[in-house]
Amino acid sequence: MTGRIHSFESFGTVDGPGIRFVTFMQGCPLRCQYCHNPDTWDVNGKCQYEMTPEELFAETIRYRSFIANGGVTVTGGEPLMQASFVREYFRLCAEEGLHTALDTSGIICTPLAFSVLDYTKLVMLDIKTFNAELHPRLTGVEGVNPLRFLDELERRNVPTWIRHVVVPGLTDNEDDVESLARHIANYQSVEKVEVLPYHTMGAYKYQQLGIPYPLEGVEPLNKEKLHRVKEIFATYKPVG
Repeated sequence: MTGRIHSFESFGTVDGPGIRFVTFMQGCPLRCQYCHNPDTWDVNGKCQYEMTPEELFAETIRYRSFIANGGVTVTGGEPLMQASFVREYFRLCAEEGLHTALDTSGIICTPLAFSVLDYTKLVMLDIKTFNAELHPRLTGVEGVNPLRFLDELERRNVPTWIRHVVVPGLTDNEDDVESLARHIANYQSVEKVEVLPYHTMGAYKYQQLGIPYPLEGVEPLNKEKLHRVKEIFATYKPVG
C-alpha cells in the first residue's frame, strides 16, 4: 500500500492540540473557491512523496520527543480519498500511543472512510456552509455528506472540532452562520468551533498553475466581521 503525499510538516501548531507532525495528502474532490492548496487537488498530480504507511510512521517517530504532548494530523487535500493508507498509518501511531487527528471535509461517506475513525482521536470537520443552495457553487459538490459525516462522529462519540472559513460575500451571512451554529449545538461530540478568516495567501498558486483565482478582488475578512461570527457561534459552542 502506497500513499501519495503532497508534503508534511514536522512542527505543526495549528492543526490540532499541541505540537504535531502534519501530513498533507494529495487529492481532493472539492473545488472550494477559497482553497489555498489547489496544488493538492489532483490525486495523481505532482507530489513530493510516495510512501507506505510504515515509511511515513518511521519518519514520524523521528520527532516523537517533539510531538509527545501533541500528536499526528493528516490533512490534505482530502485525506479520505486515501482512506486505507490513513487508517493503517493511524493504527501504527495509535499502537505507539500517539494522538491522531483527522482534518476532513466529510465529503466522503463510505464504510472505508468511516473505518479510519477506528483509530482517530480527534476530527477537525471543515463544514463549508450550512446553506444547501450555496454549497455547490462554493465547492462544486452538494453539501449533504458533511452532515452525514457529523452524524457518524456523534454515533461513535469521536471528539470533534468544527472548522468554518468565513469569506466576505459568501459564508459571512449571519443567518447562515446562525443556522449552522444551531445545528451543531445538538451534537455532544462537538467540543468547539474554529472560525477561520478568509485570506489570500494561496492566490499565487493559481497563477503558478495557470488557472484563474475564483475570488479575485475579494478582500480578507475584517476583524469586526470575524468577531461577530465568533459571537454567534459562541452562543452555542466554545470558540477556539
